[in-house]
Amino acid sequence: MNINKSNTELLKLLKDGDMSAFDIIYKKYSRRLYGFVFRYTKQEADTEEIVQEVFIKIWQSRDKINIYSSFESFLFTIAHNATVNLLKKRATEHKYVEHVKSLQHIDETYELTDEIHYKELKQKFQGLLNELSPRQKEIFQLSREEGLSHKEIAEKLGISANTVKNHLVTTLSFLKSKLDNGLLISGLFISLFL
Repeated sequence: MNINKSNTELLKLLKDGDMSAFDIIYKKYSRRLYGFVFRYTKQEADTEEIVQEVFIKIWQSRDKINIYSSFESFLFTIAHNATVNLLKKRATEHKYVEHVKSLQHIDETYELTDEIHYKELKQKFQGLLNELSPRQKEIFQLSREEGLSHKEIAEKLGISANTVKNHLVTTLSFLKSKLDNGLLISGLFISLFL
């Protein structure tokens, strides 16, 4: 195809689906379009993506092209809109990434705080267990750490199940008096699951 054809002739052929006309238009405008978009994006990959998108839109909407109005104006308007859309998308992605990073930082802070709180609580709870009589401590540990029933503890220690129950009630009452409700619940969690 003659590359010296006028824009009007090329656009008529393009409207009819002529790929050769499309190729000529692409070669004629792609560099200028690239320079125009690059001024805004400052990114080669984004610029190439937009230029491709613009020419895909030109091909897809070729039947709507007005051959008597300024094709350049039409082409650069599409490029401008595509560039603005991409920049908005990138800004949104950046905000999203920053938001996720801030959430991760918050989670890390909470994890560190929780770990410190947990260690302090466990240390305090262990100190309270050491204040129990050896028999109370033994029964409490058999119940909470080994998961034995009152009957199993009684058989193991050679005492009655009622004595086991009394020791556990006394131990829990002692712990409750030494810990506030929040610490008591946490302490019981530690004793039940560790």
